[in-house]
Amino acid sequence: MTQSMPGSTTPPGWYPDPSDPRFVRWWDGHAWTANQAPQQVQYRPVFKAPRTRISDQTPVYNPFIWAITLMPLVSVLFMLTWQPEFRVITTRQGVTTVDPFSIYTPGYFLLMASSLVIYGLSVFFAYLDYQRLARSGVVRPFHWAWTFLSAPVYVIGRSVIVNKVAPKRGLLPVWITIGVFVVSMVVAGIWTSNMMQSMMSSFGSSIST
Repeated sequence: MTQSMPGSTTPPGWYPDPSDPRFVRWWDGHAWTANQAPQQVQYRPVFKAPRTRISDQTPVYNPFIWAITLMPLVSVLFMLTWQPEFRVITTRQGVTTVDPFSIYTPGYFLLMASSLVIYGLSVFFAYLDYQRLARSGVVRPFHWAWTFLSAPVYVIGRSVIVNKVAPKRGLLPVWITIGVFVVSMVVAGIWTSNMMQSMMSSFGSSIST
């Protein structure tokens, strides 16, 4: 392509190709050359609003974040109501073992249902907490959708951002979450130990008879 531009004072350089705007072509100052290249996409930087410090009188806690941090304790309470009634069975091969279906008591289904309800409520409360923080002046609060991954993820991310805009505040939910986790692990350990003892006792009684 050597189409000239009579009288043109355009200096040499890359310009949009008149035959195909998806490309650029080299103009040598007198005529188009055969040198062609793809049109480069120009990216503009996206500037996010800076997070400014909020007033010391602005509350950073609300009932929604406390509900998210404390609701796991409800699952612990429901776990304590689950008391499997272990039964011993003999398979066709003459092997004596614990019936795996004996764990499916009403307490088991109550525990599973409560876990789903708590998960859904955590997402809902995180959304309300996100809205409350935004109305309080927190720029770009930690997004509530992280709760779909895990409630503690939202609590930690939320606390970090709140602490940035309200120094020396906002981290209490993290410490409560850690405390709830420790309590849950201790209770779960004790419950599991008692369950194993009950299972072994049922298995031993069956063998002795």
